[in-house]
Amino acid sequence: MKEYAARLKGLPHKPVFVAYPAGFDFTFFYRHLIRSAGHTPILHSALDIKIYAMVRLKLAYRESTRRNVPKRWFGRLPHTHKDLEDAADQVAPFCNMLADTPGDMSA
Repeated sequence: MKEYAARLKGLPHKPVFVAYPAGFDFTFFYRHLIRSAGHTPILHSALDIKIYAMVRLKLAYRESTRRNVPKRWFGRLPHTHKDLEDAADQVAPFCNMLADTPGDMSA
């Protein structure tokens, strides 16, 4: 985690934590960074993938589920509850949502 914190700190922009659900995962990850690395470069910036989908599709929160979003957003990765595999399972749909977003999202 110390190496990971150093890599995050060395990024050219301030990192934003992205997860589903961000509320649960952010708290766990933030605490783990503090305990392991002594600090966190993430600060208090988190984006929830479900809420991003909700806004993109103009759906109610409870309607923004996998069955109601475009299938092209999701890859073929299994949801195994193993940390690195779950991270890949979450990053793929988020990257696909961003690629599917009109306009400049670089800000």
